[in-house]
Amino acid sequence: MLEPYYNFNKHIEAGVDEAGCGCLAGPVFAAAVILPFDFNDARIRDSKKLSEKARAKMADVIKTASLAFAIEMVQPDEIDKINILNARIKAMHMALDRLHITPQYVIVDGDKFHNYKDIPYTCIIDGDNLYYSIAAASILAKNARDNFMLKLHHVYPEYGWDHNKGYGTKQHLEAMHKFGVTSYHRKSYAPVADCAERRG
Repeated sequence: MLEPYYNFNKHIEAGVDEAGCGCLAGPVFAAAVILPFDFNDARIRDSKKLSEKARAKMADVIKTASLAFAIEMVQPDEIDKINILNARIKAMHMALDRLHITPQYVIVDGDKFHNYKDIPYTCIIDGDNLYYSIAAASILAKNARDNFMLKLHHVYPEYGWDHNKGYGTKQHLEAMHKFGVTSYHRKSYAPVADCAERRG
């Protein structure tokens, strides 16, 4: 069972997570979520452990139950400029900026973060399997990113983004070599750069 809060001395605690760092195409998304102190819902867990349908359902539950939530993204051209680690953290900061409640504490999935407005924070490896607010943020970020990639699929159906969501599957890689790369591909990523170079 997940824990509602990491720091029980701070009742306004935001959980933060991202989705899409390892993709070859599409933005990286991040979400920030503040849940009630006594929140408890066993259906919420790491987004990777939920089906796409279940994530969509739980995203609605989270949005209704949360005290505040926000979702933001950083586009591929920015990822190429500042690298994925900085883009991931930038998206997290942007999501925190959009919260209508200022958190007193922030817990972040993973082991890298940058100071945000001098608000104390803790990085927690595998945090989306330990804390509700991080798991909720992972669900919101993943669900929003999946929906974004589904819309892109209708513009670029040859890449199979309705299924692979921009990850480097065999279908996606073959389509890149056949059709080239789009403005939504991350050109700083080796498979994309290699494809662009081969096509001249």
